[in-house]
Amino acid sequence: MSLLLLGLALWSGAHFFKRLAPEARARMGSAGRPVMAALILLSMVLMYFGYGAARDAGPVWWGRNPALTGINNLLMLLAFYLYAASGLRTAITRRIRHPQLTAVKTWAVAHLLVNGDLASFVLFGGLLAWAVATVILINRAEPDWTRPAPQPVWKEAAALVGAIIVMGAVMGLHNWLGYQPWG
Repeated sequence: MSLLLLGLALWSGAHFFKRLAPEARARMGSAGRPVMAALILLSMVLMYFGYGAARDAGPVWWGRNPALTGINNLLMLLAFYLYAASGLRTAITRRIRHPQLTAVKTWAVAHLLVNGDLASFVLFGGLLAWAVATVILINRAEPDWTRPAPQPVWKEAAALVGAIIVMGAVMGLHNWLGYQPWG
């Protein structure tokens, strides 16, 4: 569990650094980008191995069932769409200020629905808390929001098709790693 907690702390610290210490981050300049990227990559490695090690170590409150798995898969499609929509600035980004962070929150909730063990609560709950805190920090620092301009309709289709393709690839990767994503 310590690797998982260390990974979460490193992830949060690296991401919050710009928001909580903007002067220090600005002093790093562009040379700070590879440092921050390395810290985030290291945090992901720690979370991956920490989650794997802690997965069978704690209590389990519930497991997967067909209904929750179906809801999880629908939420995951929404999460992938939100993430794709953020880059393409589709219509939903005119309604949701932080589509990438909303995608992370949706991803975390989806995973909590089908993983009722302690390690999952720490990992997915921790990343959910990080995303919520990040939205709060951004909204406090930048209260005014300019909605993106309307975009061509083809971007909607591209975001949806991209989300479906990426979801299929991620489901295949989960299956290859031994986690059955289908109901």
